[in-house]
Amino acid sequence: MSAEETLMDAEERMEKAISVLGTQLSGIRTGRATPGLVDSLKVEAYGSTSPLKQLASIGTPEPQQILIRPYDAGTIKDIEKAIVGSDLGLNPQNDGRVIRLNIPALSTDVRKKMVSRIKELAEDAKISIRNIRRDANKTADQLEKDKELTEDDRDKLKSDVQDMLKKFEDQINEMAKAREAEVLEA
Repeated sequence: MSAEETLMDAEERMEKAISVLGTQLSGIRTGRATPGLVDSLKVEAYGSTSPLKQLASIGTPEPQQILIRPYDAGTIKDIEKAIVGSDLGLNPQNDGRVIRLNIPALSTDVRKKMVSRIKELAEDAKISIRNIRRDANKTADQLEKDKELTEDDRDKLKSDVQDMLKKFEDQINEMAKAREAEVLEA
């Protein structure tokens, strides 16, 4: 693996970590209804587990309500079971064709818990990208040891990886701050 390949691999893996964080943050409840709250919920249907968004259309007809319209009415009980079994704390209302989820207003205590969860997720993402940096630095050391890189090139590669890490850490901080503001404002 060359220095450029090492750098590209590290960047790709860090971008994936950011993407995972974005998905996790979208699942955190604010006082407002959003399809992101339930679209990645795992539903046991047809003998396998699928994300809810593959089994139903999800919309928000009102600011405090999520409407889930299954593509197959036979999966409505499975979807309802997945929602009840999740840690969202929402009661699904099933009329046989659609499921309605009314989003209650968040109490101050719940908001504080959500903010601490956001901080945990952000810290996990930072740990993940730091591990990627560690792997890239090990690769750089190995390349130098194998005489594929000079000492100066190795140091340059490590510096580039560190700069990339800072950029992604800043991005994580921005994402977390934005989500915290949404949770606290509503």
